[in-house]
Amino acid sequence: MKKLSFLCAIVIALALSCAPAWCQQLTVQTDTGKQQFTKADVESLPHNKVTTHSADTTAVYEGVALKDLLEHAGVHFGQALRGKQLASCLLVEAADGYRVVIALPEIDPAFNGKQIVLAYLRDGKPLDAKEGPYRIIIPDEKRMARWVRQVTALKIVDVP
Repeated sequence: MKKLSFLCAIVIALALSCAPAWCQQLTVQTDTGKQQFTKADVESLPHNKVTTHSADTTAVYEGVALKDLLEHAGVHFGQALRGKQLASCLLVEAADGYRVVIALPEIDPAFNGKQIVLAYLRDGKPLDAKEGPYRIIIPDEKRMARWVRQVTALKIVDVP
């Protein structure tokens, strides 16, 4: 019985130690298939900082431009974003099932002056479990309803 309890404790400990690494994977799905990005993959992309202000607080988020991550996954922006692709959008999914849509032209600086960020740091520290490991930050958006926390998947979707 002691061996079984010990074995169960080891299995639980291993599962808990692996959970943070698994949670930090991000799935990006495009018309060419799915890709898994690890925390190291995301952090290897060019780094961006965004300062946000609300009525009672200021925060500095750091991460990668959503455009850069999607380009790394094979999504085309700039002059290539035209015609049918203008009716495509990004479906952002969170661990709790929350989902939002962002039109692809909103992500492209050629159409929009904003730089949407997939953040993994807030005020120089990793996002906590309630907010991270990744969060969408859309600077100067009046309502923060599309500031998705606990992002797990990004999917390119065509609007019929």
